[in-house]
Amino acid sequence: MNKINCVVNNCSYNKSDICYSTRVNIGGKTANEECDTCCGSFLDKKLYSDLTNNVNTQCYCDCLICKVESCEHNYNNLCNLNSINVSGENAKIYSETNCASFNSK
Repeated sequence: MNKINCVVNNCSYNKSDICYSTRVNIGGKTANEECDTCCGSFLDKKLYSDLTNNVNTQCYCDCLICKVESCEHNYNNLCNLNSINVSGENAKIYSETNCASFNSK
């Protein structure tokens, strides 16, 4: 299980800079840099309300899907890190977020 540290404060899954989604999808299949990645699980609180009550009590993600084939942490479309960082303050859509833990192979 993975811990997601997230500074996207307006995401419905964010509570005190921790992501409470049980499944997170990181996208950016052919990314060369962090800015080419995104958190496909982002949902704007203005539209989707607060979803942090839908989660387990450990604050850990059950499934961290990674579609970023060029990242060294991608192992069979799963992230092999115990903890990742997601950035994108004031994002309005998922493409304005980034996986700040991206490292190119």
